Amino acid sequence: MRVGRESATARSDRAATIAERLGEVYPDSACSLDFRSPFELVIATILSAQCTDKRVNMVTPDLFRRWPSPDALAHADTAEVEAVIRSTGFYRAKTKSIQGCARAIVERHGGEVPATLDALVRLPGVGRKTANVVMGTAFGLASGVVVDTHVGRISRRLGMTRQNDAVRAERDLNRVVPREHWISWSHRLIDHGRGVCTARAPRCDACLLADLCPRIGVAPSRRR
Repeated sequence: MRVGRESATARSDRAATIAERLGEVYPDSACSLDFRSPFELVIATILSAQCTDKRVNMVTPDLFRRWPSPDALAHADTAEVEAVIRSTGFYRAKTKSIQGCARAIVERHGGEVPATLDALVRLPGVGRKTANVVMGTAFGLASGVVVDTHVGRISRRLGMTRQNDAVRAERDLNRVVPREHWISWSHRLIDHGRGVCTARAPRCDACLLADLCPRIGVAPSRRR
């Protein structure tokens, strides 16, 4: 299909159909980070930058066993925290971020993770992506579409955005994806991206969205 002259209304209708189909195939898609509280999720999401969720899930049990609360993590010995999270990469910067975040949660919010986007993005180490993850997954509030590598890539292939920048891509997706699908759109596209719409070898012939996708950026040899 071609989307060059697709109207905003038509694109929104197509996005709604895509969201419904994804829901049929991936009804149980969810955040792949392990967490038991909003605090654990915000810290795990910070650690997931340039690191796999699987690796983060290997590190956080020990991290939260040793420092189970924002206050405990804020006052932990920095070198000890660095040692625990070292395998997630960029461990010095991440330690600074998660301890700064924990400190801010204690000092500004009485030890409770705030449930507003504006307050979350003011925490050290928390950008819009992390804030949207926490809002949607921990609090069930749709503040915006989470745009990670899979979501950005597939949304561009679908013609929902042309933006490579995550913040700009989110703005486009927020306009066309129905708000009731903002949270699930990300989880389901991530699962779809891992199993079907992969980066290097998308399986277009096996894709439930084939008739709705212009396959932007996909080599002709991969479109069959």
